[in-house]
Amino acid sequence: MRMTGKQRREQLLEIGRTVFAERGYDGTSVEEIAERAGVSKPVVYEHFGGKEGLYAVVVDREMQLLLDMVTGALTGGHSRELLEQAAFALMDYIDTSTDGFKILVRDSPVAQSTGSFASLIGDIATQVEDILGLEFKSRGFDARLAPMYSQMLVGMVALTGQWWLEVRKPAKAEVAAHLVNLAWHGLEGLERHPKLVGDRKN
Repeated sequence: MRMTGKQRREQLLEIGRTVFAERGYDGTSVEEIAERAGVSKPVVYEHFGGKEGLYAVVVDREMQLLLDMVTGALTGGHSRELLEQAAFALMDYIDTSTDGFKILVRDSPVAQSTGSFASLIGDIATQVEDILGLEFKSRGFDARLAPMYSQMLVGMVALTGQWWLEVRKPAKAEVAAHLVNLAWHGLEGLERHPKLVGDRKN
């Protein structure tokens, strides 16, 4: 059956996402995407205007997916539980959307126009900032420091996620527990065998 324009666009996006994850932006060609899709190069240009346009749509979709997963995971509860929820959300995204994460953490010539992993982390940190600000106020701390602390926390989780993508061990829940252990207790108060306090255990 002949694909509709919408179906063809989705097919090209999926194939493009796979190839960008495998080869990076520079290593990907319109020719390969077209060949894998079983179409001619002009079809790709017709839908996206070229490789840069296709890449931009793939990145925007992945950024929105990750942002939705993180903000959707912050459902409330104790501050330590919120930290667990944020850690799990990023680890879940890496686990279920590995190709997308690989694309987001790579630099590309079009990163400035389409956004980058760093700018995405900034967006997530802004969500966390509001939660931290309330926590700081309730404890008598300077709430103006909340933006800096939110960048620290989210950056720590994001870089750990990049490392975990390659090694895949220990298990996701154990990584989340240790992340929260460091963020919550600091080096001086680290628990030897940290436990998760929220409802989720894996």
